[in-house]
Amino acid sequence: MSLISAQTVAEHASSKSCWIIVHGYVYDVTEFLPEHPGGSKIILKYAGKDATEAYDPIHPPDAITTHLPKHKHLGPVDPNTVVKVEKVLTEEEKKRQELVAARPPIDEIVNLHDFEAVAKAILPPKAWAYYSSASDDEITIRENRAAYQRKHIYRIWFRPRILRDVSVVNWSTTILGYRSSLPVYISATALGKLGHPDGELNLTRAAGKHGVIQMIPTLASCSFDEIVDAAVPGQTLFLQLYVNRDREITKRYVQHAEKRGVKALFITVDAPQLGRREKDMRMKFVDESGVAKVQEGDSGVKKDEGVARAISSFIDPSLSWKDIPWFKSITNMHIVLKGVATPQDALMAYDYGLAGIVLSNHGGRQLDTARSGVENLIDIVAALKTRGPWPNPRFAVFVDGGVRRASDVLKAIALGASAVGVGRAFMYSFCAYGQEGVEKAFQIFRDELEMNMRLIGVRSIDELTPDLVDASGLHAHVGLTPTDNLYNSTCTLRAEFIPPPFTANCLGTDQPLALAQFRTKL
Repeated sequence: MSLISAQTVAEHASSKSCWIIVHGYVYDVTEFLPEHPGGSKIILKYAGKDATEAYDPIHPPDAITTHLPKHKHLGPVDPNTVVKVEKVLTEEEKKRQELVAARPPIDEIVNLHDFEAVAKAILPPKAWAYYSSASDDEITIRENRAAYQRKHIYRIWFRPRILRDVSVVNWSTTILGYRSSLPVYISATALGKLGHPDGELNLTRAAGKHGVIQMIPTLASCSFDEIVDAAVPGQTLFLQLYVNRDREITKRYVQHAEKRGVKALFITVDAPQLGRREKDMRMKFVDESGVAKVQEGDSGVKKDEGVARAISSFIDPSLSWKDIPWFKSITNMHIVLKGVATPQDALMAYDYGLAGIVLSNHGGRQLDTARSGVENLIDIVAALKTRGPWPNPRFAVFVDGGVRRASDVLKAIALGASAVGVGRAFMYSFCAYGQEGVEKAFQIFRDELEMNMRLIGVRSIDELTPDLVDASGLHAHVGLTPTDNLYNSTCTLRAEFIPPPFTANCLGTDQPLALAQFRTKL
C-alpha cells in the first residue's frame, strides 16, 4: 500500500472532503461527520490534520477502525512528510504540570480521600468535570457517602464482639465463584485516559498483580482487547455492558468477550437516558474558541450535555425484561443486572435465573434523590429471603456507591452484600499516581480490613453477620439540600459530608506535611 503524504491529507480539510490522521493512518470521515456522536465541528477542527491527540482520551484505539467502513481506511501517512508541530503549553497546563510535580510522595497518602484530593488538583478541568459530576443537585452522590458515614449523624454503627482470637484474619473471598484477594471488585468507570495516559491499563495491571477482579467498562479509553491482553494468565475479568441499539453489535461484543475469557456480564439497567450531569454539561465547549460543542451537528441528540453524552448516544432505551432470555441465549457467562434499586426488581432478576444484581444508582449520575445502594440492601435482602435460605450461593447481591473505607465494605457485607464495587476511588488513585496509586489503594484496603476485622471480632468474611451492625438510622435523611455552588465547588462532596480532616476543598490543615504544602500551590 502506497504512502499518503501529509500535504495530500491537508487538501481534504472541509465538510465536503474531510480526511484525518489517527495513529499514522489516514481516514476519510466525510460521510461520518453528521453521524459523529460528538458533532461534526470537533472533527472538522482537525480536518486535514493529525487528530490522534484529541482522539485518544475519549476513544478506544480501535473505535475508528471498527465503525468506519473499510473503504474509508485510505492508508498509512508518509511519516517523512508530516511536519511535527511543537505543542505550546497554555498557562493553565503549565500550572497543572507544576502541581503534578509537586504531588505529595505516595507514602504520605494514608486513605482513599487523599487520592481524590490530589486528583482534583492535577486533572484538567474537563476530566474532573466528567469524573466527579453527578445528576441535577448532586443529592444522591452525597447520600451515597452519607449512608455509610456522615459527620454528626452516623447511619450505620458497628456492634463489635470481644475476646475472640483474631490473631489471624482473612479478608479474601469468592465473587461469583472466583477467588478475590479483597471483598471488593473494581467497578467500571469510563474514559480512563482523560486522567492518565495508560487509562484503564493501570487498573488491569495492578489487579492482576494483587488478585483483585476488574470490571471492564464498555466506554473504556483503552480497547477491550488491549485491556484483556494486559491481564496476567488466570486473571479474572468481568465486563460491564451498555446495550447497543443494534443488537448484532451487542451480540458480537458479548460473545467476543466470552471467547477472550471474561467470566461475567454486568448489564447496566439504570441508564435508558443519561442524567443531567451539570458540571460535565458546563464543559460543552471543549476549547477556548468555543467552536467544538460536543453535540453540534447531531440533530438526534441534545447539544449541551458534555463528554458523557458525546460517548453514549448509542445506548438503547428500549431495553426491557423481555431481552433477558435473549442475553441468556447468546452467552454462558454469569449475567448480573447493574442498577437494581427495589425488592420487586430484585425478585424478578432472581426469578429470571440470573446470577445476581448490583444495588447501584450509577454513582449518583442518573436519577437524583434515588436512594443509596446500601440503604436498599436491607429491604432487598429481606425480599430475597422469601425465595429460600440466605445467603444463596446461586444469587449474588453486590453494592456500589460512596465506598471509601474498608469499614464501609464490612458494613455492607454484614447487611447481606456478597461483595462491594469501588469505582471512583480506584480511578482517582490512578489519575493521581498511575498503577502505583492503584496498588497503594489496595494496600490501604488491606490495612483497614485487618484493623477493622480485629476490632469487630471476626476472622473471615463469612463471619460478618447483621447482628454486628446497627443500621436502625439508615433511613434517616437529614439536611441534604445543597447550596447553589455546583460548578464552583472544589470537591464533589460538600464540606458537611466529608469526614475529618477534610474541608470543603478536600485538603484540610490536618493533612500530612506534604499534603499541606501541596495545598499552598492550589
